[in-house]
Amino acid sequence: MVLGITGNIASGKSRIARLFGELGAAVVSADLLAREAVAPGSGALRQIVDRFGRGVLLADGELNRAALGQLVFADPVARRDLEAITHPAIADLAVRRLAALRAEGPPLIVYEAPLLYEAGAEDRVDRVLVVTVDPKVQLARLMARDQLDASAARQRIEAQLPQDLKAARADYVIDNSGRWQDCAAQVRALYERVRREGKGEG
Repeated sequence: MVLGITGNIASGKSRIARLFGELGAAVVSADLLAREAVAPGSGALRQIVDRFGRGVLLADGELNRAALGQLVFADPVARRDLEAITHPAIADLAVRRLAALRAEGPPLIVYEAPLLYEAGAEDRVDRVLVVTVDPKVQLARLMARDQLDASAARQRIEAQLPQDLKAARADYVIDNSGRWQDCAAQVRALYERVRREGKGEG
């Protein structure tokens, strides 16, 4: 079974995905695939430079994510243009990686994808877990993690599909607003449940 993990920025989905990995799941990260998709020499990176200019490159030819982020988070049209370039490239990598893992047959495959719904990628997974977080906690975490002021942090939060809409479409929801120990207990219980369901044990 492939479990998609999604949720909004600073919800803690990556930490939850890592815990699934520690429990025995094979983990595929859309963020890591995104880095691979825009590596120097890739077609996607050439398209990004054509659209946004060489100012989005670092001196070594790597993508300057901070510079690109400033452009696209402030401009919905620019963000859509970027997604039109990157989503197909990430999708191609994801489909191939997940197919290879399905053939290997691990106890569970986790696909961590922040933009699972936005990218229309639900068909890559069998079930979806949405990680939610209290908005005040989310804002504080994001400001601390990315060294952002409140305005810039809110801009990034508001650029995403509201988490209540994601939660309404999910098979499972875990709230990660409180102590990590409480969240981790929910993850461990869900890991066992999803493994049983994947084996058809109910």
